[in-house]
Amino acid sequence: MTTRHSTGTREGWLAARLELLKAEKELTRRSDDVARQRQELPWVRVDKEYRFETDEGNASLADLFRGRSQLLVYHYMFGPDYTAGCATCSTIADGFNGFAMHLANHDVMLWAVSRATLAKLQAYKQRMGWTFPWASAHGNDFNFDFNVSFTEEQQREGTIEYNYERGGHAMDETNVPEPVTQNAAMTGTDVATYTRERPGMSAFVRENGVVYHTYSTYARGLDGLWGMYQWLDRAPMGRNEEGGIWWRRHDEYVKC
Repeated sequence: MTTRHSTGTREGWLAARLELLKAEKELTRRSDDVARQRQELPWVRVDKEYRFETDEGNASLADLFRGRSQLLVYHYMFGPDYTAGCATCSTIADGFNGFAMHLANHDVMLWAVSRATLAKLQAYKQRMGWTFPWASAHGNDFNFDFNVSFTEEQQREGTIEYNYERGGHAMDETNVPEPVTQNAAMTGTDVATYTRERPGMSAFVRENGVVYHTYSTYARGLDGLWGMYQWLDRAPMGRNEEGGIWWRRHDEYVKC
């Protein structure tokens, strides 16, 4: 087989690799700068009382900290009408089991939060073999207030604001891209129902008994949390996604 990619000598590869190394180092330094900017954002006090259903019973937002000073929440797309969790969110959540313990032992609690009932979350969690904590925000405003859940009225009137802007996201388009349609089908819903939920993550801190919101990110801002992509970006063919959605829930792949 003849490769379509350029080939060369080891010496030529090394020269090109050293040039790339300069760019990678610059990207790392820039990433460090951006991380500092995140940490310098002002804290916003959370005065609203949110109640969640968890495996241990009813809990407040402060309870989710479990004695730590910091809380990271992944807004997992699992709406009340979904029959299964979002397949895309599932590929992100597959990494949570591995590092949740490390975070918890570094004063940071990690939770997933969704609007589906606790019973649905527990059943899906068992199916996926996950152990990280997952809370149901069913019946409260948490996901609405942090701009990852929206009403039918907002959808109908085109007033959804996601990722700090109104419209402009693939999920807001009249003719949504095929990957969105595929993802909707994989949750057992139609596109309208599926897209009333959106992915995101939010960070909180607790100081002197007061909870503050410190950061939220959405859409491509979640790429860094998607461990699979960090590996693919270093593979010879990269993300290689011309064919649309290629991933599945981990129990849906054909076993090789």
